[in-house]
Amino acid sequence: MSNQNDQHSSSHEPPSRKEMSRRQFLTYTLGGATAFMMGGVALPMVRFAVDPILQQKGEGTYVKVVEASKITNEPQEFTFELKQQDGWYLSTATLTAWIRKDESGKIYALSPICKHLGCTVGWNKNKDLPEQYFCPCHGAHYTKEGKQLAVAPKPLDEYRVKLENDWILLGDIIPNTIVK
Repeated sequence: MSNQNDQHSSSHEPPSRKEMSRRQFLTYTLGGATAFMMGGVALPMVRFAVDPILQQKGEGTYVKVVEASKITNEPQEFTFELKQQDGWYLSTATLTAWIRKDESGKIYALSPICKHLGCTVGWNKNKDLPEQYFCPCHGAHYTKEGKQLAVAPKPLDEYRVKLENDWILLGDIIPNTIVK
C-alpha cells in the first residue's frame, strides 16, 4: 500500500515547461511580420484583379441624340457628346453617327468608322459611287445598310438604338446586325 502512495505523491509535481529559445522566437516573429507585410501588398493586387469580375454589368449608358421626327430614310450625320470617366479624369468625347430609318420605320444608327483602317466614312461623298458610304483614305465603300462592297473586311458597326419620349438614344457600338 505504501508503494501506491509513493507513486501517487510523485505525480503531484508540476509539469516541466519547455522554454522557447531566442532563435525560435526570432523565427516566429520575423515570419509573422513578413506574412503580414506580404498580405498587405498582395491584398490590393488581388482586389484589383478580381473587382471587375464582381462588378455587375448594367444595360449601358444611352445618350440623347435627336428627335425621332427628324429622322428620314436618307442617312443623316449627327454628332453627340459622351461624358467619359477614366480613373479620376472626366472628359467629354464628341462622337458621330449616321442615323436613318428603313422602309418599315425601324431606326438604325451606323458608326462612321471604316472597318478597313479606321478612317471616317461619309454618305454620298463620291460622285462615282452614289447612294453609298465612302471612305476617302483607301476607297472602301458601303451600302446604305453598312454592307462592305470593296476593300473593307467587315460591314460598318452600329449603335444600340432606343426610342424614348420621341427622342433617339444611342448606346454601345455593336457589330452590324442589319447586314446578313
